[in-house]
Amino acid sequence: MHIPDGYLSPSTCAVMYAASAPCWWAALRRTRRKLFGRTLPLLSLFAAFSFVVMMFNLPLPGGTTGHAVGVGIAAIVLGPWASMLAISLALAIQALFFGDGGITTLGANCFNMAIAGSFAAWGIYRLASLGAAAESRRRVIAAALAGYGAINLSALLAAFELGIQPMLFHDAAGAPLYAPYPLHIAIPAMMIGHLTIAGVAEAVMSAGLFSYLRRSEPGLVGITVLTPAAGGVRTATKLWGALAVVLLLTPLGILAGGAAWGEWAPKDFGEAAARARIAAASGNVAPPTSVPSGLARLANLWTAPMPDYAPHFAKSAAFGYLLSAMFGVGLIVAASWLVQRLARGAKAAESAERGEP
Repeated sequence: MHIPDGYLSPSTCAVMYAASAPCWWAALRRTRRKLFGRTLPLLSLFAAFSFVVMMFNLPLPGGTTGHAVGVGIAAIVLGPWASMLAISLALAIQALFFGDGGITTLGANCFNMAIAGSFAAWGIYRLASLGAAAESRRRVIAAALAGYGAINLSALLAAFELGIQPMLFHDAAGAPLYAPYPLHIAIPAMMIGHLTIAGVAEAVMSAGLFSYLRRSEPGLVGITVLTPAAGGVRTATKLWGALAVVLLLTPLGILAGGAAWGEWAPKDFGEAAARARIAAASGNVAPPTSVPSGLARLANLWTAPMPDYAPHFAKSAAFGYLLSAMFGVGLIVAASWLVQRLARGAKAAESAERGEP
């Protein structure tokens, strides 16, 4: 679902940035006053969790790959506004430093996974758990449905954005300028794998983490108890520890071969073996014989320092993947620390202006 540069027209990218920008602004305004409490550390934790989870590629039908996002549990714990900031932060770092998703398409990727995904997960969970007792199994099922629904909505939006490109943007001869496959191919190609495998992975992960948090610190998942669970610091430490273990396992994420659907490199359009894989994943419809001109023009707009999570100095692909995961998580923690410092400075300045101690 990480749409690369070149697969969406500039006007489509502009529309998606315009749709995402007010959501980011509203999210920042709604969470600004909460950054001094538990919100920012939790936001940092779930951004890092999402970043790491998205590095675990899963084999999908047709020889492609997909991944979970972590948006289901993030929305349940953080609420939709903070969740969209957490997932957007992870997506921005992936695009800027690792070339996973484009710079021009970052607005679309954030809208699909962070914004629409967060609101879908939060809404589904609230609706499915309405009136359920704290220990009800229905809450766990609601968490699973939230993750499953959110990731599939994100996939559907990405498929729609890719699928309308040939219809709206083509040359005089009818050749597509950007993403090459229309809606009747893009939607099944994207959705079959997410409905059957990636969505199930997101559902299981959301339900499992919800169950753990309900036992260890129910307040995080909105459950009020008469006797609070033993302090949040210990739970947060355990969560960071669990994330560290998952991070160390990230080299397993490269075991699934094949590219995600709609994320092919320009050179793949000219290689026989790659063309065969693209066709097999696209209803046996062959891709264009040459790279769409708009795609070729925009594909190399940004060169990430560590493209494809493969630092140039790392001779081992597995070690390079692990280093990339560690670097990405470190960037998220550093960004969160910087935001907290800036927020505290802004609060101190406001207090000084009002003459408060």
